[in-house]
Amino acid sequence: MEQFNGFSEKDFDVFNIPGLDERMEVLKAQVSPKLEAIATELAPDLTALTGDEMFVHVAKHARRTKNPPNDTWAALANSNRGYKKLPHFQIGLWESHVFVWFAVIYESPVKQGFAKAIKKEDYQIRKEIPEDFVWSIDHMTPDAIPQKELTEEKFSEMVDRLENVKKAELLCGLNIDRNDPILKDADKFLARCKGAFETLESLYRMAKQA
Repeated sequence: MEQFNGFSEKDFDVFNIPGLDERMEVLKAQVSPKLEAIATELAPDLTALTGDEMFVHVAKHARRTKNPPNDTWAALANSNRGYKKLPHFQIGLWESHVFVWFAVIYESPVKQGFAKAIKKEDYQIRKEIPEDFVWSIDHMTPDAIPQKELTEEKFSEMVDRLENVKKAELLCGLNIDRNDPILKDADKFLARCKGAFETLESLYRMAKQA
């Protein structure tokens, strides 16, 4: 497996390539191996941090027949069979930025229990999550809500949605702009991911117990 040596402009420009097959070809050759290398590098640390053996899953976009993907990722979860139903971690990119997430997405059966657990600890969670982190309620769009703008009311709304809406999701982590120099420095980027996962481990633990 190749070693991760940082992202380049070309990695983000993949999402400008027209056509499903054409974009997928470059994605698989150029971007997916980098994400796999990052996730593989981070897996032992995340295993030690969570106490769960973490397995790497690289997005294959296999269900697509027409529209090319606008983002891609590698996920880390405590099963080698799949990750979508489990609380998991993701590293990936859109054309505009790299994301480093903890995620509970719509397939997960723990959503209601997780939402109830968050409600009990909501003040503590909002206090612990750093200001440069962001939240998302939909992994299919690049939009995110900055932690520093997250009012108590908005946070409550987000958690209520997770509890009551079938397709609801909740993700928390970092968005790093494509022009941020850290993305060209593999060691610094990997250290940033590890730091983010340390911050997000408490959410993972809550979701796992839900």
